[in-house]
Amino acid sequence: MQSTDLGNKESGKIWHRKPSPATRDGIIVNIIHNTSDYHPKVLRFLNVAFDGTGDCLIAGDHQGNIYVFDLHGNRFNLVQRTAQACTALAFNLRRKSEFLVALADYSIKCFDTVTKELVSWMRGHESSVFSISVHASGKYAITTSSDTAQLWDLDTFQRKRKLNIRQSVGIQKVFFLPLSNTILSCFKDNSIFAWECDTLFCKYQLPAPPESSSILYKVFAVTRDGRILAAGGKSNHLHLWCLEARQLFRIIQMPTKVRAIRHLEFLPDSFDAGSNQVLGVLSQDGIMRFINIQTCKLLFEIGSLDEGISSSAISPHGRYIASIMENGSLNIYSVQALTQEINKPPPPLVKVIEDLPKNKLSSSDLKMKVTSGRVQQPAKSRESKMQTRILKQDLTGDFESKKNELPDGLNKKRLQILLKGYGEYPTKYRMFIWRSLLQLPENHTAFSTLIDKGTHVAFLNLQKKYPIKSRKLLRVLQRTLSALAHWSVIFSDTPYLPLLAFPFVKLFQNNQLICFEVIATLIINWCQHWFEYFPNPPINILSMIENVLAFHDKELLQHFIDHDITSQLYAWPLLETVFSEVLTREEWLKLFDNIFSNHPSFLLMTVVAYNICSRTPLLSCNLKDDFEFFFHHRNNLDINVVIRQVYHLMETTPTDIHPDSMLNVFVALTKGQYPVFNQYPKFIVDYQTQERERIRNDELDYLRERQTVEDMQAKVDQQRVEDEAWYQKQELLRKAEETRREMLLQEEEKMIQQRQRLAAVKRELKVKEMHLQDAARRRFLKLQQDQQEMELRRLDDEIGRKNLTENQEAVAKEMRADADAYRRKVDLEEHMFHKLIEAGETQSQKTQKVIKENLAKAEQACLNTDWQIQSLHKQKCDDLQRNKCYQEVAKLLRENRRKEIEIINAMVEEEAKKWKEAEGKEFRLRSAKKASALSDASRKWFLKQEINAAVEHAENPCHKEEPRFQNEQDSSCLPRTSQLNDSSEMDPSTQISLNRRAVEWDTTGQNLIKKVRNLRQRLTARARHRCQTPHLLAA
Repeated sequence: MQSTDLGNKESGKIWHRKPSPATRDGIIVNIIHNTSDYHPKVLRFLNVAFDGTGDCLIAGDHQGNIYVFDLHGNRFNLVQRTAQACTALAFNLRRKSEFLVALADYSIKCFDTVTKELVSWMRGHESSVFSISVHASGKYAITTSSDTAQLWDLDTFQRKRKLNIRQSVGIQKVFFLPLSNTILSCFKDNSIFAWECDTLFCKYQLPAPPESSSILYKVFAVTRDGRILAAGGKSNHLHLWCLEARQLFRIIQMPTKVRAIRHLEFLPDSFDAGSNQVLGVLSQDGIMRFINIQTCKLLFEIGSLDEGISSSAISPHGRYIASIMENGSLNIYSVQALTQEINKPPPPLVKVIEDLPKNKLSSSDLKMKVTSGRVQQPAKSRESKMQTRILKQDLTGDFESKKNELPDGLNKKRLQILLKGYGEYPTKYRMFIWRSLLQLPENHTAFSTLIDKGTHVAFLNLQKKYPIKSRKLLRVLQRTLSALAHWSVIFSDTPYLPLLAFPFVKLFQNNQLICFEVIATLIINWCQHWFEYFPNPPINILSMIENVLAFHDKELLQHFIDHDITSQLYAWPLLETVFSEVLTREEWLKLFDNIFSNHPSFLLMTVVAYNICSRTPLLSCNLKDDFEFFFHHRNNLDINVVIRQVYHLMETTPTDIHPDSMLNVFVALTKGQYPVFNQYPKFIVDYQTQERERIRNDELDYLRERQTVEDMQAKVDQQRVEDEAWYQKQELLRKAEETRREMLLQEEEKMIQQRQRLAAVKRELKVKEMHLQDAARRRFLKLQQDQQEMELRRLDDEIGRKNLTENQEAVAKEMRADADAYRRKVDLEEHMFHKLIEAGETQSQKTQKVIKENLAKAEQACLNTDWQIQSLHKQKCDDLQRNKCYQEVAKLLRENRRKEIEIINAMVEEEAKKWKEAEGKEFRLRSAKKASALSDASRKWFLKQEINAAVEHAENPCHKEEPRFQNEQDSSCLPRTSQLNDSSEMDPSTQISLNRRAVEWDTTGQNLIKKVRNLRQRLTARARHRCQTPHLLAA
């Protein structure tokens, strides 16, 4: 046993000399990891897992160091340091260089073994992950902890589903069934459910185990075909469940030393088609025992009480077992070495006691003395008796017995007897028997040489002609066909070779060496003389079949002849596909059990027997398409009847037409190197090879010329594209230039419009300025007028005061009071009169403002009309547009005339209003004058009365006052008109002032009326001038 210490090395060799594991323990190498620090210590391995090929494994220790061990290349590499212990590993992902590792912080990380980089980091668990199960496609993974299980998508590394359960139940394990889309979930209450991976639909639940043998399941294992589930726990009982029947079909009791089962795993076999029969059981004592679940026999065991095993993993192809020992080291076992004693053939049942000299041998008196007896075994009795018998055998019998002897202790004659008795070989031992019958040499070196030559040119595009869904199966078929083509040139041109090889490739896809040698043996022995008429079908072989059919069923052959059906239609399709199109898998295996166990002529007889057994449906066929369909599809035919018919034909066919007289006996492949296969017309193959080479050269020339033409065409296309791009660029430039010209024209028109608007705004500002100047002038004139009026009033007051002083010195006090009252009254009347005048002036100003605003609007409308007329004049090229523009201009002119008429009417109305207002004011002025005259007369009359009274009182002071009172009463009763008439005689200065004001008002009114008339005349003349201009333009 070799031992390897990893130490501080990051890479190196696993072993330094070729391992030779002993049969006793089967250990290839023991791997330990000791640190060379100041305090050396052993780093214990915790988990191990194999990749999909089975030649590489990955292991992690309790410090987070993860190593990859390549058993085929004898190398190990440190791929990652996670700095924390790993709790689970998975190395069978779709991307072969990636692996999953569950860490102590409850997270799962994905690393790449080549780049040594982190690919993804998945979180979601709240407790330690103890199991990682990867789907067969490598696309999904299930991680399991004690409280939950989570389904991950390994393409996006996103969580798809999460299984939550009650804390009281707990999860034991959740995993994918191999080569299936089913998820199996096992809980601590022994309930087991099966789920559909895509829909998570519950497919079924296994029933509860019987109470008599009820155990709490803790560990589980499933065969590669997903049919059998093994479950165990804290007991020495194993439960085997049939998942197809969904029932417990067997309970196995382990030895009494086993008290609890810690781990279960099936041991794969290349020839069991996934129905694994050997189960590894790791018990509490650290020993892993491998038992046969069918015979319940203990085959071998690994580990011991001193060096116990804590966990273990088995490679997918069943060659290696990797076990982590209780001391922390890693042991790698060779399954071949452990099963060497089991695979040995049984000891012979007879023993030669005496052999006579060869010169005395004859066909009549050959005698042998033998003793028969079985090898002593512990189960047999201690006594063994030797029985001696004299056997008579002839010389031919001796040679026949030697000829029937096969490798591995088998006998062909006994196998044929067994085959005739059961109809087929046991499924478990079929591949082993086939290897012995065909005497396969297993030339690894020669086969590797053929494989190393790579894919043959003839099969590079195999997937186009044969689109196989499984890429693995397609790859194996391509490699096998390429190896056959490299072995013999003719197979590269054989069109039916993929059809012939496909069933064997599908059967032996996990062992390409056996697949190649089985096909090669089949071609050498059962395909004799097939290539003599290449590339045509083997006419000689088909003639043999036709002769045998003519002998045994002339009616059927005549039916074929009548409907122009040749042997190329009813025999050749069966031969070139070796019956794989017309038989199921089980029927095909049963047939080839008999073909490989008999003479090579058995295959040709099978074709005849198939036609004879199908004579009823064949005789009912009349169309060629029906015959073709019949021999290319499965039919309702019992294969056992066909096989019995073949044996009958083999026995009853005459020797002269029997194929065995024309075919050689079975010849096995040679050991070391494969034999030369040249049983074909070499000149035809050479000619085809030369023609193919010529065609290939012509094709290469054609491809070169086509490439040149394509390059020229590409240049022409590029030049055309460049030309088109240049023309497009020029067109874009032209369009851009036109666009810029249009933009410039639009900008010029906008500038003209802006200039016109600016001129209009200037005119409006000028009009407003004139209005402001006029208003300021009016305010100044009003201010001067007010000042002059105030000066006049002051002068009038001074004149009145002087007059009153000169005339009324005697009655100064009374007159002063009367004068003050009169002044107040006069001031009030003056104030009211001025308000009236101001109101009239304000109304006149408003009227003038309205007239001027209307005039400005009319001028603006005239300007707009002029601009539109000019625009229409520029576009006189288009008659319809010009007419439309004329109509618009005419409409605008009519609107303008209507507005001018409205303005003139408004001015006339305003003039009439002003005249009425002036007449009203003149009437009020006359009324005021009359009232003032009456008031002056009244005051004059009153003064006269008072003067007279005073004179009378001065002349007669003692006169009674009563008449005065009466006179006063009479004077108060005088009519108001008389008072008003006399008032003019009282105050002549006041009357002069009022007359002056009236004259000024009349002068102002007449001036205003003249201005209004002048303004109206100017507006009328301007409007007439503007109305005449469009008519001139239209003419």
